Amino acid sequence: MTLVLDRERARPGVAARNGRARTWLRPVAAVLVTACFFLPLYLVLANVFKPGDEIVRSPAALPFPPTLDNLTAVLTRTDHLFWFGLINSVEITAISITVLTVLSAMLGHYLARAAGPLPKIALAVLLCGLMVPPAVIMTPITEVLRTLGLMTSVAGVVLSNVGYYVPFGVFVFTGFVKTIPVELEEAAALDGAGRFRTFWQVIFPLLRPASASVLIFLGTWIWNDFLNPLIILGPASGTTVTVGVYRAIGEHQSDYGAVFAFMFLASIPILVFYLAFQKHFVKGLTGGASKG
Repeated sequence: MTLVLDRERARPGVAARNGRARTWLRPVAAVLVTACFFLPLYLVLANVFKPGDEIVRSPAALPFPPTLDNLTAVLTRTDHLFWFGLINSVEITAISITVLTVLSAMLGHYLARAAGPLPKIALAVLLCGLMVPPAVIMTPITEVLRTLGLMTSVAGVVLSNVGYYVPFGVFVFTGFVKTIPVELEEAAALDGAGRFRTFWQVIFPLLRPASASVLIFLGTWIWNDFLNPLIILGPASGTTVTVGVYRAIGEHQSDYGAVFAFMFLASIPILVFYLAFQKHFVKGLTGGASKG
């Protein structure tokens, strides 16, 4: 009996110790995880503003005094590698995400509203496309593009992006459309609006959060894509900013300052793009979570 009473008295103390342990453990874990993600960013930011020889000697040291020589060297290259890559990246990303957003929204709306087993089967087949690694299907993609005469062209890269990323867009839009009351479409139909007009003037404006999520995700993935532009565009038809980082490093060249400057400049446009649309980002991701 005495032993039982002692255990009862000890339990509040054990619970308090466990609570204190959880209190300091979570912030420490958060700091460690944040440090793991921040370390590569710190190395890029610190080494952009250092001379090349100092990067080799002390890559983790702060840049003191800072210099803009690396950025100037990249922006004033005689072959204009960064500027040509920037133009191609902007062109490929802008066209790809615009086509993907419109196509995915229309297809997602149809699959969310259509009845019967066929739309569900089509959605399941599309979602299976999310599981296929891009490198696995690269050979068939190049064969199709060569047959169509689209190899070594921007149109070929855009078509490859649309074909590969449309399942993700459909997945996001289908879930979000299910949260929109179908009565809105019925009211528009009673007012005489057709299905196409109902979609563009009633449904599509309500898909703004989902559109922002699709634009941010796909914009980031397509902007950072390395394999498709490297293989489909080829060296004779230009480059993108990510492939430009690879091509900035020659066989007998080790200008790490230029490489870090190229990375820094290549990240700025997509960071600005994210900040412009981040207001609707989380709402678009969670919009389809409440209704399956």
